Amino acid sequence: MKINLYQIDAFTDQLFGGNPAAVCPLDEWLEDSILQKIAAENNLAETAFFVTLPNNHFHLRWFTPEIEMDLCGHATLASAFVIFNELEYKSPEVIFETLSGILKVKKTEDYYELNFPSRPPQKSTLPKIIQEGLNIPPAEVWKARDYLLVYSSVEEIKKIEPNISKINQINIDPGGIIVTAKSEDMNIDFVSRFFTPQAAVFEDPVTGSAHCTLIPFWAKRLNKTKLKALQISKRRGEILCRLEKDRVKIKGKAVKYLEGRIELL
Repeated sequence: MKINLYQIDAFTDQLFGGNPAAVCPLDEWLEDSILQKIAAENNLAETAFFVTLPNNHFHLRWFTPEIEMDLCGHATLASAFVIFNELEYKSPEVIFETLSGILKVKKTEDYYELNFPSRPPQKSTLPKIIQEGLNIPPAEVWKARDYLLVYSSVEEIKKIEPNISKINQINIDPGGIIVTAKSEDMNIDFVSRFFTPQAAVFEDPVTGSAHCTLIPFWAKRLNKTKLKALQISKRRGEILCRLEKDRVKIKGKAVKYLEGRIELL
């Protein structure tokens, strides 16, 4: 059996930027154990698999090298990129059926706009393990699926050096740790980084799903519904954000890095 494989850099318009995701279109679903092994072999933050459904929707699933995820932004964008550009899909909108419900992606010129659920955070307290694993304490602690740690400046976000072995002792699977601050740059509203305990890729380069929480938080804090975000990992990624009631619109670009074929004996 041969499976087409695409590796897409999402939330960027340049190769080697943004967040890489593997995308595997399937004719039919394989056993979960095989999907998990493929994701582990790819060794990227996410591998997306999808199957075309009779209603012209797509059934989409996301796997890290360790587990299946309930939501992933950059691999959804990457999957839509493959459907539009490699499968020559003619509709302006792709509709995915996922563990997080119906997710839609629209193509507008060079951008792909994800329509995701909003996940506003609530005030919380920081587990001792995470507190001990961060060299700079946050000013505020919030939580939705992920912990949202608010800092006083962009410079603090840049200087955070997590103690990976310490933080990996906590199990908040499948969630992670968002660190964020208001931007001093007039062209950027807020910045963030994202850490995933016990994952093969500890710091995710650009995290679409984290913005399901970041967007409602900063929209309320800054009193605006349209925002521009920058995830300041080494690869960096720009995200155009919009809050619409209980949904968030997450817009970014993508480029293809490679195309290949997996051979299963």
